[in-house]
Amino acid sequence: MPETALPGRRAQAARNDVVILDAARQVFLVDPKAPIAHVAERAGVGISALYRRYPSKEVLLCRLCHDGLRRFITEAEAAAEEPDGWAALTGFLRRIVDADVHSLTVHLAGLFTPTPEMGEDARRANELARGLVARAHESGRLRRDAVPEDIGMILECCAAIRVEDPERTTQLRRRYLALLIEGLAADGGPDLPGPPPRPGEMNGRWRPS
Repeated sequence: MPETALPGRRAQAARNDVVILDAARQVFLVDPKAPIAHVAERAGVGISALYRRYPSKEVLLCRLCHDGLRRFITEAEAAAEEPDGWAALTGFLRRIVDADVHSLTVHLAGLFTPTPEMGEDARRANELARGLVARAHESGRLRRDAVPEDIGMILECCAAIRVEDPERTTQLRRRYLALLIEGLAADGGPDLPGPPPRPGEMNGRWRPS
């Protein structure tokens, strides 16, 4: 077989992968328990082609969530380069909400077993989030009772906003994120009620049900 045929096949495989992952996001956001055949149908590929890339639904779910985690890390690392601690945190929140990273996380938790690599990246993501919160505190613009664990909850609140029109979804998420950011500000009002989330308190949902 001519070697010149390989790059073309690899390029087609890469294109198929993008189509499959996009279809999987759409399918599992609507119904996390949908069969993998629905993904193949939406992607317009044969089930055998999908299984060659993702041998099980669990592998596909893991890939989707790990991609979101990697995006979180990439954006947090970029935010760490911003000299203003408050701008770094708020800009990070806006980019993550626009990227819709947390929607799948909330929907798919407990449906697969996270890999060791995901565990390592999750620890890295938590470390970066703590750093952003610490720098925002140092800037004097983040309310003193805000903790790193609040950031994940804010992102999940925004991810829960979804209407049929994707553009309208984006508009609404940005609106309510702006309100939440106002609440994070040092002049955002009286002390928050109740204790904040404990480190690791939400981790139980990742145990397969």
